[in-house]
Amino acid sequence: MRRFLRDNGLSLFFLVAFLLALGGQSIAGNADYNARQLTEGGAPISWVSYVTSSDFAVNVAENWQSEYLQFLLYIMITVWLVQRGSPESKKPGEQGRESDEEQKVGPHAEPDSPAWAKATGLRRTLFANSLGLVMGTIFVLSWLAQSVAGTANYNSEQLAQLQDPVTWLGYVGSADFWNRTLQNWQSELLAVLSMVVLSIYLRQRGSPESKPVGVPHQATGIEG
Repeated sequence: MRRFLRDNGLSLFFLVAFLLALGGQSIAGNADYNARQLTEGGAPISWVSYVTSSDFAVNVAENWQSEYLQFLLYIMITVWLVQRGSPESKKPGEQGRESDEEQKVGPHAEPDSPAWAKATGLRRTLFANSLGLVMGTIFVLSWLAQSVAGTANYNSEQLAQLQDPVTWLGYVGSADFWNRTLQNWQSELLAVLSMVVLSIYLRQRGSPESKPVGVPHQATGIEG
C-alpha cells in the first residue's frame, strides 16, 4: 500500500482534492440556490435534489468543458508552435510530429514499448493520437452536457417568470450560453498564457513544470 501511495501520489492528491472541491461546491451551491429561492418566494430544496438539478449540472459542466478545451488546445498546438525559453515548449526547429525513430514506433519501438506503438495501420494511428482524441471527446461531451443542462435551467427560469421556454438550438445561440462559455474560456487561456511566459523567467525548484534554477532564461524545452 505504501508503495502504491508513493507511486500514485500525484494523481491521488488531485483526485481527493477534486472530490472535496466538488462536494464543497454542491453544499455551497445548494445554500446559494435556497437563498435565492427564499428571496424570490420559492421553497428551498434538499441537497440531493440540488445535485440532481440542472442548476448544479450546468455549473459543473461549463467548468469541465473549459478545462478540457484548455488541455486539448495545449496538447495539439504545442506540436507545431514553440515559445523560446519555456519548459512547456519544444525547442525551436523541432516543431512537427517527429519521425518514427524519434517517436519509437513501428520498427523503432523498444522491447517495453506499448503494444500498439509496435503495431501498424489504424491501431498505431489511434494510439499515436489517443490523448488528443480522448481530451477532445471529453470536451465535446461536457460541452454538450452544459448546453442540455443549461437549456433546462434557462427554461425553468423562463417559466418562473411566465416567459416562453426556448429550444436547445435557441439556447445554444443565446447570450446566456455564450456568456457562461466565454467567461470560462478566457480565464483558462489566460492561465495557460501565464504558465508559458512566466516559466521562461521564473523558477520553482524541484518541479518538473519549471526549468532548473540555474538554467538560462532562453533555454527551451528543459524541465527540472
